Amino acid sequence: MKKRFWLLISLFTVFAMVMAACQPAAAEEPAVMEEALAEEEVVVEDPCMGAQPGDEITLLYQWSGVEEEKLNQILAPFVEQCGVVLKPESTRDQALLDTKVQAGTPPDVAFWNVAQLEQYKDVLFSMDTLGAHGENYADFFKSPGTIDGVWLGLPVKADIKTIIWYSPAVFAAKGYTVPTTWDELDALVESMVANGDVPWSMGMESGDATGWTGSDFIQDILLVQQGPDYVMGLISGDIAYDDAGVKQAYETYGKWAADAIYTVGGAEGTLSTGFNDAILKVFSDPPEAMMVKQSGFAGGTVAAQYPDLEYGADYDFFAVPGAQGLQGGADWLMVFNDTPAVRALIAYLSSLEGGANWAKASFDLSPNKGADGNYVDASLIKKGAALANTSGFTPDLGDTIPGGFGSAEWAAIVSYVNGGDLDAALASVAAAQAEALGK
Repeated sequence: MKKRFWLLISLFTVFAMVMAACQPAAAEEPAVMEEALAEEEVVVEDPCMGAQPGDEITLLYQWSGVEEEKLNQILAPFVEQCGVVLKPESTRDQALLDTKVQAGTPPDVAFWNVAQLEQYKDVLFSMDTLGAHGENYADFFKSPGTIDGVWLGLPVKADIKTIIWYSPAVFAAKGYTVPTTWDELDALVESMVANGDVPWSMGMESGDATGWTGSDFIQDILLVQQGPDYVMGLISGDIAYDDAGVKQAYETYGKWAADAIYTVGGAEGTLSTGFNDAILKVFSDPPEAMMVKQSGFAGGTVAAQYPDLEYGADYDFFAVPGAQGLQGGADWLMVFNDTPAVRALIAYLSSLEGGANWAKASFDLSPNKGADGNYVDASLIKKGAALANTSGFTPDLGDTIPGGFGSAEWAAIVSYVNGGDLDAALASVAAAQAEALGK
């Protein structure tokens, strides 16, 4: 009996232990589990910033045709995700934008030039307030869009100007090599002259804007001889345009631009040859010149005129050797009305995704870091790498300094190339600079 009794007790004890192991956890354990789950929750920011499907954004820009198609391609993922409705208007006339702003009915967003950031600074919204991803831009890209310490312009589209176009096939046939320093470029120019070749095609005729290609060339020389801080000093007015450094750059430029042994047609050719014709003279058969310094758009000009030529073999470019940083033009996004939909647009375009999509659309270059490595066009891949790795980016003087500065600078360049007094020409531009900047 005793053995049977203790056997029953043992079985009962084992059964009790098993049942206890199967019971729910203590009352405090669910609370601990909930707390752990709460810690793992991630708050996902709304990419549409509260914008609702059907919300509208009015846009004003200068693009049309293929350029407008590329912009729509870039914005398509944003439109699809947020369901916003874009109301664009295209015009090349800045007076239309002025009229809208003065009437109190500006577009929500305008893509325009850097000078308009200064012009409209009192009615524009800060990119920081709008939630732009400033970390995706180098400071020297944000700097031109910062007015009185406020970041007002988002750089969205860029084109670099500090490049020289040439024919690799012609260089190879004549034994020329691409220079890597300014001294090497100068030596190459003299070697071409000694061989009976004309080094440069420098035509600048462009109607009322004749002289702008000379302005670009001189600014690149300034980047070589003085550096980007000097150029920004000219833009701010801290350095007067008749400074000795500017005079040195003009004299370097003038040696080539006014002499027929250095450029097609000498001074007369520089003044009378259209800037697009100047590009084509380097790639004609036979070529009339060996090199042309021109912005990134020159490749398109060559391809349109000579479709049988192959980029990389028959036409290519190299950066102006010795230049400290790059000169370039940019289109700037500015915001007149702060709405959830506009904030969502800013967040998208300034995101790494926005930069990558801009590059994939081949709509020139994007200053956004997300563009690097995402270009698909061979020329843009090379220009994009230069932009991503540059140590500085200075905007065009004439596009940046307001008022009549640009026209005064072009007139001075034309006068100088035509044999006019350089000191008098520079003094006239310095006066226009001082007036425009209130110095």
